Amino acid sequence: MPRPAGWERFRPPAHGAPVPPCTPPVSFCFTRTALSLNSASGRRSSGLLRFPPPRFARSNSSASQPAHVHGGDVSHSRPSSLHELVTLLWAPSVCLSSGDGQIRAQGLDGFYTHDYRVLSGLEVEVADAVVEPVGCQLQHPASAVFTSRVRLDGDEGADPSVVLHRYRTVGQDGLKERLELVNYGDTPVTAALRVRAGTDLAPVHVVRGGRQEPHVDAQPVAGGACWAGAAQEVLLTADPVPARMTPEDSDVMLSFTFDLAPEQSAGVTLRAVARNNDPEAAERTFLSVSPRVPPVLAPRTGAAEPRDPLRRRLLQTSLRDLERMLLADPLEPADSFLAAGSPWYFTLFGRDALWSASLLMPGAQRLALGTLRTLQRRQGERHDAVAEEEPGKILHEVRRETLRLDDMVIPPRYFGTIDATMLWVRLLHSTWQTGVAEAEIEPLLPGLLAALEWITAYGDSDGDGFIEYRSSTRGGLANQGWKDTPGAVRWADGRRPASPLALCEVQGYAYAAATQGAALLDAFGLPGADHWREWAARLQQRFRAAFWIDDATGVYPAIALDAAKRPVDGAASNMAHLLGTGLLDSAEAELVARRLSRPDLDCGYGLRTLSSTSRAFNPHTYHCGSVWPHDTAIAVLGLAAEGHHAVAHSLAEGVVTAAEQFGFRLPELYAGTSAHDGEPVLAYPNACRPQAWAAAGAVAIIGYLESRNSTSADSESGDHPGLLTAVPESRHR
Repeated sequence: MPRPAGWERFRPPAHGAPVPPCTPPVSFCFTRTALSLNSASGRRSSGLLRFPPPRFARSNSSASQPAHVHGGDVSHSRPSSLHELVTLLWAPSVCLSSGDGQIRAQGLDGFYTHDYRVLSGLEVEVADAVVEPVGCQLQHPASAVFTSRVRLDGDEGADPSVVLHRYRTVGQDGLKERLELVNYGDTPVTAALRVRAGTDLAPVHVVRGGRQEPHVDAQPVAGGACWAGAAQEVLLTADPVPARMTPEDSDVMLSFTFDLAPEQSAGVTLRAVARNNDPEAAERTFLSVSPRVPPVLAPRTGAAEPRDPLRRRLLQTSLRDLERMLLADPLEPADSFLAAGSPWYFTLFGRDALWSASLLMPGAQRLALGTLRTLQRRQGERHDAVAEEEPGKILHEVRRETLRLDDMVIPPRYFGTIDATMLWVRLLHSTWQTGVAEAEIEPLLPGLLAALEWITAYGDSDGDGFIEYRSSTRGGLANQGWKDTPGAVRWADGRRPASPLALCEVQGYAYAAATQGAALLDAFGLPGADHWREWAARLQQRFRAAFWIDDATGVYPAIALDAAKRPVDGAASNMAHLLGTGLLDSAEAELVARRLSRPDLDCGYGLRTLSSTSRAFNPHTYHCGSVWPHDTAIAVLGLAAEGHHAVAHSLAEGVVTAAEQFGFRLPELYAGTSAHDGEPVLAYPNACRPQAWAAAGAVAIIGYLESRNSTSADSESGDHPGLLTAVPESRHR
């Protein structure tokens, strides 16, 4: 292929080694097979190409807002938090940028796919012009338009005559961006558009940890550039081809000139496609769900949209985001599940996927079955202390490669979770209860038997009759409930309890798994049902004797039992997960509901993870006082199941109120500030958004609130039919 004009400044090193070739695709397509690249050396830059200094400034200015773009100089703010960035996604890909559309080579900005940042810089300027960002419109979870006014040199009018639109779309494995200049003036103009692109090909855990990797050297191709690393390759092409391409350090500058008549527009389309270079990771690389597959989430036939505009927007936004967070099992692409969330968790997380599907029931049968099957295929079969794998155990997460953080080393298949196995049994039971054909349930019964066996054989590690955890590997998670940060479980005085810990909610999950598992065994003619019912009854008695504590606010279940079997005092949201499991009797459920209703836990924007009376309380921490929407949704459904609708309604409305502050795209968590004291809703700056169980929790909350508007008998009982239809099981198997 002929090289485009302007590439002559890219020269090989003195020893004359050729530039490794990258072959562009014939056409761009958002599919896994759209690109075939000739692999380069597979190493990071080793001096193959020598570049002049960069022309785009890389400022670390502390200014709070992006400044105008002046010619070859781009001034910008400090690296942004996730909360401040615009997120476009189609799992497993996501693009993070500033509100002006610039993807700057700093902080978290970038285009990511399959746990790698494949573009860390995509900056646009117009030569000899001032570019003034004026707005961003999110059109869809995967697309947005960024608009700027362009004041060209010599444009003396009050308002610039040229406008730049950046139409950005994230596909399943690629990024497409149309840059379009529009001349609204009455005289012809010439605009020189320049695009600087580069990448560090950094793994997401490196980016998340704040480490800056050097950029990989660009390699020229016709109409663009290619970057190649050991695990990923990415190709960037432009249509039309650039008039000139020049190096900028390891990056590339693409230059275009457009002559615009009055009321004329012109521009260029950029396309970036990535390819995985590690064939051994194929089984751990989850696929995008094909658009040809029938949707697994659909509104229930006859279900009216909420009349309340806040509820309606929250529901619509959440359902759209959920559709774009679906992933397919590479071992059986007809089975889909919800990735945990953007941008760090576009993979399989057992607990998150199970709770997300559960919160969308009873109408998400296909999603539930896909989630159950995907996890059963990876159910524990052996003893592996490093991976914390045990026979029958449901895994915690799957990654393409070992995750190495400062204080943790997580293998690609990691089982460090105490609750996912029991949540799997519960989802299987609720799926069966919706009337799914027995033929769909029967292949899952071996997984049920193995999961039940795990509960007593391995879940109760010290034989005291409670389910507890202690990490068996030095590099694993210290806390293995859903609150899994090191300081998530605290005594009322702020101390951290010693492990092994028996969390209160885990005992509720175990009770429900045993009784619901017994119902499945009976229904399918399998032995052992009586054993599990008897075991559950003994657990209930032990829990009643060991977990209940009191303080000045009343009687409630402790957060956990510590290593010495002492109840960890202090109120937390954990107790809400007991509701609806069957572990509590009606009087005990009323005590829990009463405790949850107090303003130290119900802050007016949802349920705090930890009471404000705790010494460790901080509303701006991850697990010690923040509000997690999924946590509140679980509480709402549990309260409704026990008939405590006043408390459920208060918590549910609090989340709806908070959602407006986030554009109705609920984050993973937000600060547990007090609406009762007039405090505003505040973000947790680096919360993932969207997050699957937050979005699923929103759907569950809206479903509950809408059911309470109904006069049906169902709403009086606390049950509700949900907002999703039971989509028939796909035959594409």
